Amino acid sequence: MAMMPKRVKYRKFHKGRIHGKATRGNTVAYGEFGLQTLEAGRITAQQIEAGRMAATHYLRREGRVFIRIFPHTSYTGKPLEVRMGKGKGEVVGWIAKVKPGTVLFEIGGVPEETAKAAFSRVAQKMPVMVRFVTRQHTV
Repeated sequence: MAMMPKRVKYRKFHKGRIHGKATRGNTVAYGEFGLQTLEAGRITAQQIEAGRMAATHYLRREGRVFIRIFPHTSYTGKPLEVRMGKGKGEVVGWIAKVKPGTVLFEIGGVPEETAKAAFSRVAQKMPVMVRFVTRQHTV
């Protein structure tokens, strides 16, 4: 089932623009390997779920998959063949706005080759360019 907030203060959002680079959520924090965005974009709850399923299916229940983004923002749509005007459409789904540098998914407990292969499958589901990153251990 696709992710969505339990409740929100306002049902409908303005589209807005995504400016700048990610200053938070831009490093691997939970696993050893991550999938990081290279461009700004909007990722739907269905795309996040598809990425999660692709990773867990490839890993066959070994290791652990962490999802670092959540779809907080709703998007709306109007039905087909409806005339212009008459207000904003109803909520159709939920999206996560991501900036360049945001870590989308992380994997821990598996070798690097396995993580790369799993993330290559996840990358095909994403609407933005992504890259494979590893945790930077500091002593």
